[in-house]
Amino acid sequence: MAELLLESPLEGNLVALKEVNDPAFGSGAMGRGAAVKSPKGRVVAPFDGEVTVLFPTKHAIGLHSADGVDLLVHVGLDTVNLEGKHFTAHVEQGAEIKKGDLLIAFDEAAIRAAGYDTTTPIVVTNAADYGAITVSFGDQKVVAPGEGEAAEEALQAEDAQTAAGSNPAYASMSDEERVAHEILDHIGGMANIRAAEHCATRLRLILNDKEKIEEKAVENIDGVKGQFFAAAQYQIILGTGFVNKVYGVLVGMNPALTGGSNKEAAYEQMSTAQKISRTFGDVFVPIIPVLVATGLFMGVRGMLQNLGVEMSDNLVRMSQILTDTAFAFLPALVCWSTMKKFGGTPVIGIVLGLMLVAPQLPNAYAIASGDAKPIEMVFLGLSIPVVGYQGSVLPALVLGILAAKVEASLKKFIPDVVDLIFTPFLTLVSCMIVGLLIVGPIMHTLELAVFGAVRAFLELPFGIGGFVVGGLHQVIVVSGIHHVFNALEIQLLASTGRDAFNAIITGAIIAQGGAAVAVAARTKNKKKRALYISSAIPAFLGITEPAIFGINLRLMKPFLYALAGGACAGAASSIMHLAGTSMGVTVLPGTLLYMDHLPEYLLVNAIGFGVAFGLTYTLFDPKE
Repeated sequence: MAELLLESPLEGNLVALKEVNDPAFGSGAMGRGAAVKSPKGRVVAPFDGEVTVLFPTKHAIGLHSADGVDLLVHVGLDTVNLEGKHFTAHVEQGAEIKKGDLLIAFDEAAIRAAGYDTTTPIVVTNAADYGAITVSFGDQKVVAPGEGEAAEEALQAEDAQTAAGSNPAYASMSDEERVAHEILDHIGGMANIRAAEHCATRLRLILNDKEKIEEKAVENIDGVKGQFFAAAQYQIILGTGFVNKVYGVLVGMNPALTGGSNKEAAYEQMSTAQKISRTFGDVFVPIIPVLVATGLFMGVRGMLQNLGVEMSDNLVRMSQILTDTAFAFLPALVCWSTMKKFGGTPVIGIVLGLMLVAPQLPNAYAIASGDAKPIEMVFLGLSIPVVGYQGSVLPALVLGILAAKVEASLKKFIPDVVDLIFTPFLTLVSCMIVGLLIVGPIMHTLELAVFGAVRAFLELPFGIGGFVVGGLHQVIVVSGIHHVFNALEIQLLASTGRDAFNAIITGAIIAQGGAAVAVAARTKNKKKRALYISSAIPAFLGITEPAIFGINLRLMKPFLYALAGGACAGAASSIMHLAGTSMGVTVLPGTLLYMDHLPEYLLVNAIGFGVAFGLTYTLFDPKE
């Protein structure tokens, strides 16, 4: 088959599809091609042709070239949920295009700020018609090798077997009708669907009873390229264009499906713990990049000082401004993000957060060192110590929720003509008083107690705390409630300047990669081995979902062996009192957080990988 040379329709950093944190694209199920990280905000036509698909949300576009190439450009991951916000289409579906024409413009920074990964897959959906596919931009180049004749023959045989197993009653139907009916047959019927929608490539279903799903049968439907659960949604990979048709058939059979909201339905199906975790994630994820950046610089500064590099007083002062500001004004960041999450005015959240660290209040760090004392204020006959809340999380979190609710209540009865003046004024005044005199003291006391207990647990002798956390962390990740740890890590950094939790979980993360690599090493099937290796690689960058859901958890024993590796690594980390200068990055990228304790960090990672790899390679039989 002929090779295909393709220019990237976006400017940015070209990477292989396997680096995309999405099972549909990362596994190659949608086709072969490349992806663009940190795209510049413009999608241009890479060839002459036509627009075959333009989604109403403008986040994805399908193109067909004059010489037969079918191309899907999907801007960001899960950006269908933005419902067109931050996207502008410059063409219409069916339009003729010339190479270089502007197709879509988007605000990459705003999309990232909304919490979405802007990595953009560029996929040739009819990749089976070509050998190696090369995507280039300037001096960058990514080559997606051809599947080979043997793989194609195996795929054709599998397709023939699948087609033979289809229900004969559907033989006279169109492909989309047949697939829709077969999906219904294996998910419990139309009555089991609570809500439905689709993105560029996947049918997304909220089901009443997921126990009725016959996963293997769904995967074997001719036309289905894969299936998985994510964010309480059952997602079936159908491919660009075809997913619209299948969705249209389902809606035609049950028009009530168009009235549902998958996002709200998914949230309703979460457990209480998952809802709390999702809320914590929505609040703290936007803050984490700033804390990671300051922590990385702390690591670099520590490395330079350990190497004996002399730094002038002014340079040290400038570096302290860079590393300390985010933590000194942490309540402002938390309150801003909380107000935004709960539908309030973000700038009111910023001001309320700044009030918690106002210079007129005694500095929390000065009080802790004995250089200052709280201000005693009498409220309702009670003497209340009023302090600044530098580095605190819970007071700002609760105050942000309260302020959002107060603002919403005020808007219900304050006339629109004076809303701009009185609503912010009354919200700030009432919440400042309640925040400093009630919420702040109560939540700060609770915060000290909770995080004091957590720190004591992590510091248990003989590494017991690290052993438990390292062994269970990835189980919690699978359960979907791991976002609650964001608050813990931020508080650890704010109060101690180090994050011991990060050091523990990095061993648990690389252990999943080690187990996946061992499975690949024991697997004789070349195609499966390549798939396993591609799923294992992200774990070494701190992303375990492909390794867990694609390999370890499906085979179970490798997952358990990886938990053992994480437990051993966590215990070693606790015994050595290892802690990072920031959070959010682990394994290979995380080395920058441990430049002052690099040998210990490498040892923890080696233990996690070695134990998981050794147990899996020795005890796991791929034939099981």
